Parts: sequence; C-alpha cells; structure tokens
Amino acid sequence: MEKKSLLLWYFGIVPLGLSFLTIPFMATGNLITSLLPLIVGGSLVGFVVVKKLQQTDRLRGLLIPFLLPLVYTAVLWSVFMLFSGGFYGADEWLFYCIFHLPLAPLFFIAAFMGEGRVFLWAPLAYEMSFILGVLFAILKWRSRPALNKMQLLSVLIVFVLAIGTGEAVKWQRSKKVLPSYGFEYGGGYSSTDLTPYEVMNPNNKLPKLGTASTFTINNPSDMPILDGAEAAFPVYSAFANATYENIEGVIGSEKEVVSFTNTIYAYERLLSGEVDIYFGAEPSKEQQEMAKVAGKELVMTPIGKEAFVFFVNPSNKLDGLTVAEIKGIYSGKIKDWSELEGKNKRIIAFQRPENSGSQTLLEKIMGDTPIMKPLKEDVPEGMGGIIEQVADYRNYDNSIGFSFRFFATGMKANPDIKLLAINDIEPKPENISNGTYPFTASLYAIAVKDNPKSTIQPFLKWMQGPQGQELVEKIGYIKAFDD
Repeated sequence: MEKKSLLLWYFGIVPLGLSFLTIPFMATGNLITSLLPLIVGGSLVGFVVVKKLQQTDRLRGLLIPFLLPLVYTAVLWSVFMLFSGGFYGADEWLFYCIFHLPLAPLFFIAAFMGEGRVFLWAPLAYEMSFILGVLFAILKWRSRPALNKMQLLSVLIVFVLAIGTGEAVKWQRSKKVLPSYGFEYGGGYSSTDLTPYEVMNPNNKLPKLGTASTFTINNPSDMPILDGAEAAFPVYSAFANATYENIEGVIGSEKEVVSFTNTIYAYERLLSGEVDIYFGAEPSKEQQEMAKVAGKELVMTPIGKEAFVFFVNPSNKLDGLTVAEIKGIYSGKIKDWSELEGKNKRIIAFQRPENSGSQTLLEKIMGDTPIMKPLKEDVPEGMGGIIEQVADYRNYDNSIGFSFRFFATGMKANPDIKLLAINDIEPKPENISNGTYPFTASLYAIAVKDNPKSTIQPFLKWMQGPQGQELVEKIGYIKAFDD
C-alpha cells in the first residue's frame, strides 16, 4: 500500500504541479529549456525522497517501483506511435494524454503549439531526473538498498524494446515525412517573397511597356479580379500595372483586384465567382470536374509558354534524364541514383500538392503510370495541432524536384540547383519556343464563359496581342505566339 501511495504522490501529484510551472517555459520554443522545471524538479524530488526514506529505513525494495513509471511511459509511447504511425497530429494522442493525466496540462499546450515531441520527452525528463536524483542521494548517503538484479534487467529490457519500437516507427516515417519548413510569405500561401512583383510596391521590378497601353480600364468596378499560381503572379501583376488606371486607389480597399492565394484556392475562387481571371497551368482532371459540377464552362486563353523542368543538386553528376527514367523515379520503380549511373544514394523525389499547376503537369507526363505517394512534412497548425502536407523541396545532394523554369531560375532563383536535360534536350528559350523540349507547357489566363463583366474579353485579347506578349517576354516567359 505504501508503494502505491508513494508512486501516486511522486509520479502523480508532484508532476501535475510541475507541469503547470513548465507551461510558461514552452514559449521559448526550445525543447530543453521548456522542460527545465521537470528536470530540476524531478532531480530534487528524487534526492529528497531517498533522504527521507533512508532516515525512516523505508528505502529497501523501492528502487524497482521507482523505475516502473519510466517503463510505463516508454511502453505507452511506443503503443501510440504504432497506432498513429508516428504522426503526432493523430486523434489517438488525446487518449495518450488521458493515460498520462499528470502532464495533461502541458500536453494540451504542446498540442496547441504543434510540439509533439513533448509527449515523450516531458514524462521522460521528470522520470529520468527523478532516478538520477535517487542515485545521487544513494551515493551521497552511502545507502545500500536491496536490489533484485533480474527485476532490474527485465525492466531495462522492456524499456529499451519499447523505445526501440517507437524509434523504428519514427525511422520508417522519416523516409516519407520530413520536419516542416513552412511557407513564410503571402499569408502562408507562398514559398517565395512576392513583394518585388506587387503593384503597390513603389520599388517593384515589374516590366513596363515601351509605349502607352492600347487597352486600359478606368472604372474600378470594371477591373477583373485576378488571382493565380505563384509562378504566374509577376505576369498578371504586370498586366494590371499596365492597364488598370489609378490602381493605387483600388489596391488596399475592400476590393482586392490583384490577389494571390495560389493555384488550388485561386481556382476554387474562380469557380465561386470571387475571381474573374485565373492565371496558371492547365487545370487538373479534378479541377475540370469541379467546373462541370459547378456548371461552369472555362475559357482558356494561352498567353505564354514555359518549360516544366526537373532539377537536382549540382553535386549530382547526372546532367539529364529520359522521359522513361522520370516515370521510373516518380512511380517508385527507380529508387537509387546508382540505377541511373549516379551515386549510390536513395533518390528523394519531391512532389507538389495535389491540384497545383506543377503537380498537374507531372500527372500529365506520367499518364497511366501511377505516381508514388509524395513526401510529407509535419506542420504546426495552432489549435489544430499538427497536420501533414506535401513537403516543399529541400536541396539535399540526393534530391530531385520539379517546377516551371521561370520560377526556378527567376522568381526563386537558386544557384545551387541544376536543371536537367530531358531526352538530351535542354530547357533553353529556343527549345521551348520551337517545342523541341519535351515538357513545354502553356501559361493560361482562364475565365468563366458566363461572366458578365464586359472588360474580360478585350483584356484577354490584349494579353495575346503585341503589348501583352511584350510583358510576358520581359517577365521571363516565352511568348505564346511567334512574331
């Protein structure tokens, strides 16, 4: 009975109090700093307990029971790692908190902050510190408590097996899920800074026409609301800058005529009527089906050409791939660079979110060949805990990624990537213009046919005309039509 009451007190009530003290430290964002109250508190409590029990000669036989909470945490964590597949955002972790009630307040804050590591390290921090405090006190007071070596060995084996099981789940998950990088710009929608292309930025680098625009819109209510893909933002921003009169008075008001919410959301806004013209690549099959369900007929106006490129780290000795090899990599059949006469390293093939413009083009390239599941990343989502989303490209030396040429070399220019030739043809402007590069794509301005705004059709016609094409080319895309 005494053992049960001691465990309840020192591994129930005391850590509950310490968990409240730990909450303010969570704001530091550093895991070790956050757990300092549990580490210091556990050590002091363990030391004081031994001193107190030794004085009353009640320490004998309590060392193994003091190790049981440590084993309990390890086993419980490994079980929930198996149930959740290692995803700390899974609903199963709510029950883990219930089974670890003394630290529930701390777990709640950790879930709020998206810090899933606390589920293991908070209880371990207290329990291991408690044991260290106990051992230090035993050495200091030269106590010689009775110890059953077989029981101790059993406890250690169970602990190691449990931690090993959980770590194995993490290792398997690490092959497909990476830590989050997150998007810093555009309200979380953009992976690159779009400020240089914003109309309202007085120092923007939007190209200007050589002569006055032959098409202008003066009335704010007649200005089509524009939205689109990240890579297309400079193009439609330049169009608005050239044709929307007194746009400075419109931007910043309740009506945002030049907006950016990325491909997926911009397309949905087009179908709902929030946006008049969407700029980007060809819609995916799912997006086309969405238009049919909504009873909307799309008007797709090609306004430029672009290369869909694949790239690797410059340390990769390969300079090109064939279409068949691309299919092999993204279907998961080719798993190692050594299969392509490269280095002996696993291929980390990054993808883009479903229904994004570049992912849609990958699907088109793959045809009937199934695409393997994309790499994911864990992303903190405030009150939502942690979610999984498709991982953004990381330039590891064994990575491969894809994008549009202008985005990869212009908007988000990265000197540390190497564009690959496809079927021995490089993604150069001349090869894009004449269509010899295999993955040449069109940049579209897409509107809904029944949109009553009278300025949309003449605006689309102007985009395909000499001045619209001049801006397309000055931005860095290839003109849709040869002179």
